[in-house]
Amino acid sequence: MILSIESSCDDSSIAITEIATNRLIYHKKISQELQHSVYGGVVPELAARLHVEALPKILEECKEYFPKLKAIAVTNAPGLSVTLMEGVTMAKALAISLNLPLIAVNHLKGHIYSLFIEKDSILPLTVLLVSGGHTQIIEVNSLSAMKILASTMDDSFGESFDKVAKMMDLGYPGGPVIQELSFNGDSQKFDFPVPLRQSPKIEFSYSGLKNAVRVEIEKQGILSDEMKADICASFQRTAVEHIMQKLKKLFKQHAPKNFAIVGGASANVCLRGEVEKLCGKYATALMLSELKYCSDNAAMIGRVAVEQYKVSDFIKIDELDVQTRVKVF
Repeated sequence: MILSIESSCDDSSIAITEIATNRLIYHKKISQELQHSVYGGVVPELAARLHVEALPKILEECKEYFPKLKAIAVTNAPGLSVTLMEGVTMAKALAISLNLPLIAVNHLKGHIYSLFIEKDSILPLTVLLVSGGHTQIIEVNSLSAMKILASTMDDSFGESFDKVAKMMDLGYPGGPVIQELSFNGDSQKFDFPVPLRQSPKIEFSYSGLKNAVRVEIEKQGILSDEMKADICASFQRTAVEHIMQKLKKLFKQHAPKNFAIVGGASANVCLRGEVEKLCGKYATALMLSELKYCSDNAAMIGRVAVEQYKVSDFIKIDELDVQTRVKVF
């Protein structure tokens, strides 16, 4: 079995995965959403302190599996340096005390392999990764052969939801609350500009849309509940439309056989529905992670670690460090 640790942002999580079967033996996650919601976003130093409290508590429940462990895996990039360090420090301590090899896992690969938790992988495929920090289209041929086809020039899809929610004091994280309010809103009420509508390039940008929403909120003054719902619905429609315009260009050039949406923001119902329609038009198989595995979790880290273990992709203790930004796989 492999013990995996995830602490790249504000979720403390540990999982135990069986190497031979991909079976998830144990998985627990402690979220910090309530503690950060009062600030409208993640406070790195607070997140790190909460990891110090939560990770040992979860680890205590895993001791019975220690004799069967073959490796320790941990997210080391990308993410917040102070929170990544908490997981890396624990992983090093476990590797030394249990005399086990270390596996350094790329968090973004984790999101991709969230599709295959307790399953065999299906490759190649094209992936839309949408999270609080990333909006990317990735061509995945194998564990070690991944290529970024497109990414955002500024804000990510998920980040824009968080920031719009903060503008209206809706709380954190912004994705779920904006989606909930949009169900009762008029998505055509506000004609927000679709980013890069005229650009032939397949890339993303959310700073302009975010600013347009800010201007409209300031223009409206005191917002009624109905107005908040209309803004949420109109913003969500536009944010999704931006992604869909670029995906349609990609599919028109070369429709993939397999396509997937991963990352925390992949739980968005509107986005899932539009991508499903696009894949149906091109007879492309659509793969989706279970909703419980869309956000950050150690189960997905463990699933990647199984693949890395099989090819002896280990790292020396003194070489394991955190990386806050990773541009390539």
